[in-house]
Amino acid sequence: MMTSVDADLIRVLADPLRLQIVTLLARETLCTTHLVEETGARQTDLSNHLRVLREAGFVDTEPCGRFTYYRLRPDVIAQLAGEFAELVETARAAAENKRACP
Repeated sequence: MMTSVDADLIRVLADPLRLQIVTLLARETLCTTHLVEETGARQTDLSNHLRVLREAGFVDTEPCGRFTYYRLRPDVIAQLAGEFAELVETARAAAENKRACP
């Protein structure tokens, strides 16, 4: 069976700011104000990155008065980690396989 890693999810995490946001949200649920303080990013840039993370399924939102809190969805990270783990096992099993050149 061919193992593949979700390239779209990898692209979402490839951006350094989005990866930083995911890392911060892995530690605690934060609002945009907290994320601006932690990252030093402009609020508009942060909002755009949070939208991408939300649309990709990495984060959930929780309205709280005039603030919105963001929470990481560990199941999406676990799915991605599982795909990588399968890829590692496939590579280990195939380490001795070598296709002959024509």
